Amino acid sequence: MLSPFIPGRPRGLPYLLITMCLASAAPARAQIYSWRDAKGNLVLSNRRPDATIKLASYVVPKAQGLRATRPVVAERAWAYDDLIVEHSRTYNVRADLVRAVMQVESAFNPFARSPKGAMGLMQLMPATAKQYGVKNVFNPAENVRAGVAYLRELLDRYRNNEELALAAYNAGPGAVDKHGQSVPPYRETQSYVAQINKMAARPIEMRGTSIYRVTETSPDGRPIVRYTDKKPTTGSFDVIGR
Repeated sequence: MLSPFIPGRPRGLPYLLITMCLASAAPARAQIYSWRDAKGNLVLSNRRPDATIKLASYVVPKAQGLRATRPVVAERAWAYDDLIVEHSRTYNVRADLVRAVMQVESAFNPFARSPKGAMGLMQLMPATAKQYGVKNVFNPAENVRAGVAYLRELLDRYRNNEELALAAYNAGPGAVDKHGQSVPPYRETQSYVAQINKMAARPIEMRGTSIYRVTETSPDGRPIVRYTDKKPTTGSFDVIGR
């Protein structure tokens, strides 16, 4: 049972109404579709565009120029803002990036499930939830903490390259590494990264697209190997990924 005393969560009748709304929401989908409307807004949807059917679009809270084909109750997004800010500060991850991930992953639905098994606000896979000690994956406080911590781990792994970290969050770090430290050529993953880039308050950080292995010699003659995303100007090096 979810605790009623989780920080950042509204209590009483408003929370009951929001919970009822969330419980009836559609589950999160893995595929994300996007297009521009007549006014130039970026529209996101979990439904494939169909020229014969006109899909209504709705404003996305705190995301200027972005609309979605599923309405999001404003209180639903605001209800978790304290948690987002708290854990963003703890793990040194941009709060607007976390909001964008949460919007794309679950539309702020703490009970969302994907066909692939991801659960909750940040759509944690069971192995990730276990890794970060999550006891109740549908508990917003636990879910957001673990999701932001995992995002921090991926940012560290890819030297703060947000593009690669987001791709790994969606497709797994194994897929990113398999394709030479680059966004995998999966339509879903490329769309995922692009949508978050549009939703975040500022563009995601994309450092050098190549990874270099540099071999240098220490004063005592020993070889020293280091890795960088900036092309070296001295010493011998190899390109190990793009």
